Amino acid sequence: MDGMTLAVSATVAWQSERNRLLGIAYRMLGDFGHAEDVVSEVAIDAVRQERKAEASVDSWPAWLTTVCVRRSVDRVRQLAAIREDYTGPWLPEPVDASVLPEETVANRELLSLTLLHLAEQLAPEARAALVLHRAFGMSAPEIGDILEKTPATVRQMISRAERRLDIDPDAPAPRAKDRAVLEKLVHAIEQGDIDTVVGLLHRDAVLWADGGGKVKSAMNPLFGAARIARFFSGILGKAVVFDPVRPVRAEIVEVNGDAALVLRHHGRADIVTFDAGPDGSIRELRQLSNPDKLTRLSLVPSWSPAPSPPRNRSRAGR
Repeated sequence: MDGMTLAVSATVAWQSERNRLLGIAYRMLGDFGHAEDVVSEVAIDAVRQERKAEASVDSWPAWLTTVCVRRSVDRVRQLAAIREDYTGPWLPEPVDASVLPEETVANRELLSLTLLHLAEQLAPEARAALVLHRAFGMSAPEIGDILEKTPATVRQMISRAERRLDIDPDAPAPRAKDRAVLEKLVHAIEQGDIDTVVGLLHRDAVLWADGGGKVKSAMNPLFGAARIARFFSGILGKAVVFDPVRPVRAEIVEVNGDAALVLRHHGRADIVTFDAGPDGSIRELRQLSNPDKLTRLSLVPSWSPAPSPPRNRSRAGR
């Protein structure tokens, strides 16, 4: 068999596995551009591997997965140093469902921005073990072969990661957000009704805002409903000055296969995702304003609320 046939064989194998590899790398990195880079590097590695006369590959899917995970682990370590110097809180890059591979959207496990953000707490290999087990159903022995760990060590890594991220090991993938809560938020924000926004927040809610130093945003996490309310009140107050007729527009869009809000104000767009507790109150909010991270979003609303009654703009920024 000549080198050209071997190279085609490697390329075909990579093309067949590409979407799955993207799903692994994106969940590992929280950055779709870096995930694409990793998967492209895997393609080059595959061709080089098959051109080695002395090296044979028994299973291309297994080989490609191993290389993808190991390259992703290395990339996570490289990015950790860069993110330490990031301006303000770092949040994962959100992506449109149309950008994600179909099977990645269908399997929403570990795809939400919440879990991608929380996974930053984990060591790279622990993150890999959790992703492979939860999102791709791989067994501890299979993961152990990739990470060069014993199955017992892998099980321990997965268990600790699930506890740290507060993941129920028996729970299914998260469901779509409650549309009734989103509808209420849309109406309250567009009316400048801060009281209603506060009423939807848990008193110990926390907000992370990622402007990346590109746009004005909170430089540190905001803890407590009162501080978050003042933050949004400030946005609304300035937005009224910028556009007295319609200072803020709020719409529901689909981000990472889930519902989120897009807030348009001051000529810019912010993505806001949230997570509610058992009582329905909002416990965590993540606001993405860094324009560099919004390039993979069409920001087309997936649903529009009924027309709102006239706003009481005097409440904004008061």
